[in-house]
Amino acid sequence: MRRFYPPETALGTKVATVAVLLGASVALAACASPTRSTNYNTKVDPAVVAMYAPVETEPFRVPAVSVRKIDPQFYRQVVQTPPAIVEPAGTVVVDPQNKFLYLVQADGTSMRYGIGIGRQGFAWSGEAVIKDKQHWPKWFPPKEMVARDPKAAPYANGMDGGIYNPLGARALYLYQGDKDTLFRLHGTYEQASIGKAVSSGCVRLLNQDIIDLYERVPLGAKVVVLSGPDTMPVSNGTYTPVAGAPAGPMTPVTSAPVGGSPIFTPTAAPAMTGSAPSEPAPII
Repeated sequence: MRRFYPPETALGTKVATVAVLLGASVALAACASPTRSTNYNTKVDPAVVAMYAPVETEPFRVPAVSVRKIDPQFYRQVVQTPPAIVEPAGTVVVDPQNKFLYLVQADGTSMRYGIGIGRQGFAWSGEAVIKDKQHWPKWFPPKEMVARDPKAAPYANGMDGGIYNPLGARALYLYQGDKDTLFRLHGTYEQASIGKAVSSGCVRLLNQDIIDLYERVPLGAKVVVLSGPDTMPVSNGTYTPVAGAPAGPMTPVTSAPVGGSPIFTPTAAPAMTGSAPSEPAPII
């Protein structure tokens, strides 16, 4: 039996059920790539529908996810931690090979999220620490992106936070020492990109999932991005796991995690008056 954590229990948010709008013209090439949706299920667990229902308590309304178009392995769920992951509880481990992000817990399980990762030539691997967290951050496209993508040019001076902002509802900022790597764990409205390699290097989660992860992960948390095809190190050396990445989705557990309660009180989002906080140009 799969265990899911809907946002009304994990975040205390009010939810309803409407479908998310995709493919807005404002999407930027590095963060919004053409993807094809597939109907995976005709019957979905109501707990999953609730987990990915609209979030009405944010400064910007987060639309529902069309869960029938998401491969069920990429739903947020508790799983047994793969043997290749030997990091301690509280570590975020990104598996680019299988498009999963794990938050390791203390009882041998992990909270697993589906992700979208960097396409060929943009992916990376290594270790970092979360040194900043932001609600609805402002995004600045890198100069290289502005030069190669005419859709990015209008945002050379920044794009305010909002539902179509490439960083989504939340962003976690990865540093090595005092150096900003310019890589982020962030939200996305492009649900069809989950489970695919389409971004320019950053790790994207559904907005409902990045909101959940944001509440679970404190500043100072370690992030490990495992090596995979087409990844490049962002430090002096590439992290090497003890064993290879798991070949596929793990068997979800049915018992509640011992290492911490799944219920969280969300951090109050700042009032969105004027421009959102600015940031260095991320590689997304």
